[in-house]
Amino acid sequence: MGADELILSHAQELRRGTVVLACLTLLEEPQYGYALLETLGDAGVAVDGNTLYPLLRRLEKQGLLISEWNTDESRPRKFYRVSPEGTRVRAGLLREWRDLGASLSRLTKGER
Repeated sequence: MGADELILSHAQELRRGTVVLACLTLLEEPQYGYALLETLGDAGVAVDGNTLYPLLRRLEKQGLLISEWNTDESRPRKFYRVSPEGTRVRAGLLREWRDLGASLSRLTKGER
């Protein structure tokens, strides 16, 4: 496996954990899955629908998201929003993200 392939593989692993934090952040305002997929993509967080929809269901099952069906339009859509517990988890994950970023910054600057 070449360096480029290794970089892609490891970059994908790095992104996996960030998708949860991104979803909990973006879903402060209710969104349906496809709109969330587009918003994430526009922000540079590339995620496939086959990854996002199971993730949304898992986060809902964990009590981090609340979903509601909107049947006002011709096509029913399931909207997701962050729950109070999801807000607390997001705050904790954001702290961890910032701490990790600061640690990596120190390591890459030789401040060990």
